[in-house]
Amino acid sequence: MSTTCCPPPPAQQLHDRRYRRVLWTVLAINAAMFFIEAIAGLTAGSTSLQADALDFLADAANYGISLFVVGMALHHRARAALTKGLTMGLFGLWVLAASMWHAAHGSVPAAVTMGTVGFVALLANAASFALLWAYRAGDSNMRSVWLCSRNDVIGNCAVLLAALGVFGTGTGWPDVVVATIMGALALHGAWHVVRQARSELRGI
Repeated sequence: MSTTCCPPPPAQQLHDRRYRRVLWTVLAINAAMFFIEAIAGLTAGSTSLQADALDFLADAANYGISLFVVGMALHHRARAALTKGLTMGLFGLWVLAASMWHAAHGSVPAAVTMGTVGFVALLANAASFALLWAYRAGDSNMRSVWLCSRNDVIGNCAVLLAALGVFGTGTGWPDVVVATIMGALALHGAWHVVRQARSELRGI
């Protein structure tokens, strides 16, 4: 009889329960930060904040999908990871397009709002990153979750640098540059997740 028809061993069940609790926690953090950054990004006119807000939304959906497939067979988890990887790629393309639009219009965001909200977002993502650290080397589904968290921490640091740049130069170019970097990070992460998910599906 196939092993996929049997319940996971007690150790695996305990692992799944712990992972679920972690996912519920980081999902709540990301959902809250989406609303905070979305409002702040629109108010401040910051592309990087808006991009980070959408990233929080994408991550919340990412964690929700991961919760749904925890404990399922590998092919279900790999297909979920493939979907998330493609979504990460689409997010990256959207950010790059938005960056070009703002660059063409020469808008200047509010640096103080960028810095304040960016720092709060950094704390939120650092907490999520720490919670997910133990699962960074798992299957493609777990890896996609951890990669999202890692990219978020890097992105938040970049947003803070953009806020300093906007404050120092009085132009919107630092904001555009950071948003472009965030888009590139999303594409890079998407490539890794899709590659691992496809490898797992081929091996089944």
